[in-house]
Amino acid sequence: MNQTVSMDNKRQHTRYYSTAQAVIEGNRKEEAELKDISVTGCRIKAENYLEIRPHSKHEIRIIPEQESEVEAFKLSVEAKWAGTEVDSHIFGFGIIKSPEGKQFERYVDYLSWRYSQGNSMIGDSSPVIA
Repeated sequence: MNQTVSMDNKRQHTRYYSTAQAVIEGNRKEEAELKDISVTGCRIKAENYLEIRPHSKHEIRIIPEQESEVEAFKLSVEAKWAGTEVDSHIFGFGIIKSPEGKQFERYVDYLSWRYSQGNSMIGDSSPVIA
């Protein structure tokens, strides 16, 4: 993977690839995968269809990969967009707040450190600016 920059350059913060698990809380809890995260937003991949409308608010529990040594934390988010891939659904969220802000901060710091060390679990040390 190479570092990518969006054509419209709307992002102000680097997004880091992640392999953390995510649980979208609502009428039913839905397990998903956190694909990337920054201090202002995240992208989540779910195998099942979820009724998530733009501007709807949600609570997401992030369960970081064990090697990060960061405890699970919650994010209050607002849905920004939704899309599909061949076998899954992708959702973009803006982060409103994190009740466990220190854990969230530690996780983004860990991802930043991991990429700066060239120690990516995905096979590349480049974060995404997209």
